[in-house]
Amino acid sequence: MYPSLYFAVKDLLHLDLPFLKMIQMFGFFVAVAFICAAYVWTKELKRKEDEKLIGPTVIKVLKGQKATTNELVTSGIIGFILGFKLLYIALNFSGFLDDTQGYILSLKGNLIGGILLAAGFAYYKYREKEKAKLTIPVWEEELVHPYQQVGNLTLIAAFAGIIGAKIFHNLENWDEFMADPIDALVSFSGLTMYGGLILASIACIWYGKKQGIKVTHLIDSAAPSLMLGYGIGRIGCHVSGDGDWGVPSLNPKPFSWMPDWMWSYDYPHNVVSEGVPLPGCAGERFCNHLVPSVYPTAFYEVIMCISLFFVLWAIRKRITTPGVLFSVYLILNGVERFFIEKIRVNTLYHVNGFGFTQAELISTILFFTGVFGVWYFKRLEAGGGRTETGAKVSL
Repeated sequence: MYPSLYFAVKDLLHLDLPFLKMIQMFGFFVAVAFICAAYVWTKELKRKEDEKLIGPTVIKVLKGQKATTNELVTSGIIGFILGFKLLYIALNFSGFLDDTQGYILSLKGNLIGGILLAAGFAYYKYREKEKAKLTIPVWEEELVHPYQQVGNLTLIAAFAGIIGAKIFHNLENWDEFMADPIDALVSFSGLTMYGGLILASIACIWYGKKQGIKVTHLIDSAAPSLMLGYGIGRIGCHVSGDGDWGVPSLNPKPFSWMPDWMWSYDYPHNVVSEGVPLPGCAGERFCNHLVPSVYPTAFYEVIMCISLFFVLWAIRKRITTPGVLFSVYLILNGVERFFIEKIRVNTLYHVNGFGFTQAELISTILFFTGVFGVWYFKRLEAGGGRTETGAKVSL
């Protein structure tokens, strides 16, 4: 396992680059997942605009206005946070490399660095606005294409996704949250993927609707990218050993050609330090492995979700009823997650003697929501549903 990019580069390329310790492996693959998903989402929105299914919106922008108090204060706050942390990190760089997450999330920092960068950011914003200032500010119209909103949508998804993932994780592990609420809220560990998906989807739909993008086409264009992003994100779960693994793998390997680790893996040097100490690894930070070995469920999800991405990508042009492709995504996502839960380690809820996981419950809801969505959007079309361009759509 590779807790950070440093360990991967050292093991695979035999290069000792200490600064790579600051790049956590899970976070690295989450970033890659967002980049790849944004690229696919952009291509789909461009295709839909080329096919006249969606179009640009006109916005009015005030040009030539001097810097407002809100703009200066916002720039100053951003500068203070960056300066407060960056100078502190620079003065304690070796410690930062060893505990990047702890340094970033702690309340420790350098007050002088914060004040200096706050002043610098505020002054830069002031000078920037002064250069473009007009005697009389004017309103100008600008054309904004849907694909140009992907950057904002991605940032909204990332922010809302982290909040949702933390909320759902803490609800699932209430005892841990109550034992140490602050650590549970600010730690990067303990993220529930479905929580992130649900809150990010709500936030992006709200923003897209506000920007005048037809909701059905927005969610359809996002469906393949959501599946791809989920699959790539699971690579980070697997290679870092973040605890998202299966139950003990006690059954014999079913196929002789299958590498042992694909069926039963002990996640050595996992980032959450679960299991028992590795022989000859005393004194190091990530020094545990699992006994007995478990099913590498994150790896299975990588294979399944990336394969399902190609399925969605292949059928996206054939399904022309708005909303149906996203409904199919919900069905596939629900089925995949429901069955992988059967061999995953997870917290169980008990209702009248029946045990189930949070993910099983949500995946079941998503499956039936998808089934309902296919029926609803097809029925809407049959009843005379039209696209925003006025043309009838068909499957």
